[in-house]
Formats: sequence, C-alpha cells, structure tokens
Amino acid sequence: MSDKNLENPEPLSKVFDSEDQIREIVKEFGTPTYVYSQNLLEEQTRKSLCFPNEYGLTVRYAMKANPNSNILRIFNQAGLHIDSSSEYEVRRAIKAGIHPQKIMLTSQKIPDNLTAILKGGVLYNACSLEQLENYGACFFGANVSVRINPGLGSGGTNRTNTGGPASSFGIWHEDFDEAAEIADTYNLNIQRVHTHIGSGSDPEVWKKVALMSLDFVKRFIDLGNCVETLNLGGGYKVGRMSYEKSTDLQECGMPVRQAFVDFAQKTGRKLKLEIEPGTFLVANAGAVISEIIDVKSTPEYNFIITDTGMTEVTRPSLYGAQHPITVLPEMPTGRFERYIVSGKCCESGDILTPVPGDSEALKPRILAEAGIVGDLVVIGGAGAYCAGMSAKNYNSYPEAAEVLIDRKGKTHLIRQRQTLEQMTQNERRVI
Repeated sequence: MSDKNLENPEPLSKVFDSEDQIREIVKEFGTPTYVYSQNLLEEQTRKSLCFPNEYGLTVRYAMKANPNSNILRIFNQAGLHIDSSSEYEVRRAIKAGIHPQKIMLTSQKIPDNLTAILKGGVLYNACSLEQLENYGACFFGANVSVRINPGLGSGGTNRTNTGGPASSFGIWHEDFDEAAEIADTYNLNIQRVHTHIGSGSDPEVWKKVALMSLDFVKRFIDLGNCVETLNLGGGYKVGRMSYEKSTDLQECGMPVRQAFVDFAQKTGRKLKLEIEPGTFLVANAGAVISEIIDVKSTPEYNFIITDTGMTEVTRPSLYGAQHPITVLPEMPTGRFERYIVSGKCCESGDILTPVPGDSEALKPRILAEAGIVGDLVVIGGAGAYCAGMSAKNYNSYPEAAEVLIDRKGKTHLIRQRQTLEQMTQNERRVI
C-alpha cells in the first residue's frame, strides 16, 4: 500500500446516517460500543441469496463472525441457515430460535454430547478421519458430510488460510481412500462434500478450488455414495478500506454455476450448492464508537489513545488487519494530522494502525486533528470477528455494549455492557 492511499482520510462508516446519530448513541449507551445496521445486514443477505446456482442454493451464515442472537435472528428470518464451529455455537443458535435442522456443525473438536446434538437434527460435517470414525461408530448406516482439505488454500493473511499443507482443517486430500474405507466400514453415505480455503481468499483461488471439489464429489459417487450437495465454504474478500476491493459474488459464482451444469451433464447428478459467508454478511455492517482518552507525541509519532482497542477489535494486533478510522472532533479545525491510533490496554501490541499484514510495525494514518480528550473515534468494518473474537476482560476491562440500528433508524441495546460483578462471578474464594 502506498502513502497515496493515506492522503485521503477514510469516509465515515455507512452504518451511520450522520455524526449526530453517533453522538446520540454515545449519550445513551456510552463508549466503547459496537453498532450494527439492520439495513446493511439485510442488504448483504440479499446479495448472498443471489449467488449463481443452477440446482438449488443454501446460504449458511458462519456465525463465528458475530454470534449475537439478534443478528442470528435477522439472518434466520431472511432464510439463511447456520454454519457453527462448536457445540456451544450450536446451543447458542438453537437458543436464538434457529431450528436444529438448519444448523451444520463443522468443528475441530468432537463434542462430548455429539449423539444428543445430532439426534436433535443438527447436521454433522466430519473434519478428520478420527471424527468420521467416531461418527460411524455412533450412527452406523447414516448420511454424513465430510470436509476435505484440497491441498490449496488462500486467505487475507497466512493466519486466515484454512487450506493447504500448513492447515489442520479437514481431511487431507491424499487421505481420500482411507476416508472412503471408513465410510464403507460403517456403511455411511457421503451426502455432502465440504471445502473451505480461508477468510479473505483470492477469488481466483476460490474458483479453482471449487472446480477441484467437484472431483472429490465424482470420486465419492463412483464409490456408490449418493452425494447431493457440494458446500464450498465462504471466505469472500471484503474491502473494509476504501482502496480494497470486495469479491463480486456474481463474477465469482458464474463459472461455478457452469461447472455444476457441466457436472450434471457428465454424471446425471444435479448437485445443490451451499456457501458459508461470514465476513461478507457482517463486516461492513458494524462499527465501534470510541472516545479519545489521551493525545501524546514522541519524536517520531503522534498518538491518539482511545478507550477501545484489542479488547474490542483484535484483528490489527493479530493480523496487521486494516480498519477504517474516522476522528470526529467536537470542534473541527479543518486540519489533518498523521496519527498512530492506540488502544487503552497496557500492551504494546494494542495498536489499531499497524502496517498492513505486519502487526508489529506502525503505519500512521491521516486523520482529522484531534482537539480534546472526549473527541470521538469510529472504527469501521467491525461487524465481523470483532465482538465475537475480542480480547475482552484483558486488564479487566468489561465487555463492550452492542447496539442495533433497525430499519427505521431506531437504536436498540442488544447486549449490555458487562459489569465487574459479572466479570468475576465465576471466581471462587479458597484463600
């Protein structure tokens, strides 16, 4: 990324209609606070439901991106199904009112209560030979889904790449025969094949893996399995920053749709398509409102210290991820300054403006001149992998509040700010 990209400050998040709305939210709910737009969530939902397909489409929301029950219900009402990554996500989705048959569990860990979960109607996606064996022992002769690591992956960073030899996710493609033997031993029918290569993946790599995945389907069919569905995961790249390009689902999906048509002509099997967007649905539908608590300078940098940081937005510290940041001075001067934006934690890595892809290096941003303590800062692109992946309670800071702006512009508290008593309620005194 060149400095040219930094000469123009990022625009204010589309979550908000105006600065006045932001200030009203702060008055009512305080800071830091996550804010989500129902209109933007539903707009992204409509786009995902239009993903090119020929023989049927199921869109599963990857709920790990943001598991708030209100967001789950918005997607459920729009017709989306659920991709869950743990037994706890399964239980959380059911508690939110999602029917078990609309939930698929794809997890690194075999739940202790797997039998009870699956008897309730939840679908299971076996992600290893051990999981497939365990499933077969519990459900002889049943249908099952299997996740295959195709040997190729792609992600926004190496840490978000979930395919290829450096990834533990899924059954390694060279172990296909062993997986088929396990299925045969327990008379399992491979009903669904699943691949997922990473978050923020290159659309071209995604399309290539989609075509490769059809080969796995063909091999299972040749062994007598009645494969009905190919699940291609999610990971569609979302441009949080204005200079980043988001994946065009129509452009990405048309070659896949044609591949399904060609596959049907060759095999007679009309496969249903499943996709699992997470970031695509929620990333830019959310933002964090924070407050400036200090402004400092060293010979090299000017720092803005905010009352948010890695406790609400961990991605910059983890991946060197970029989020749009807007300073809203109470009394604007019209001037701009280069700032490093830091969080409130006693942690040198609590930086919101790292070099792209390098969480250990600093990259100043051109922002409106911060006038006083109490000026507001908005961090955009915070709907995905922020509230659900926060470093909450570090330094004993409470979990932030979450607010939803509904279709009519009315604000609703959908998670209250945590109290110290709630933070410590599970501690037991022994001394």
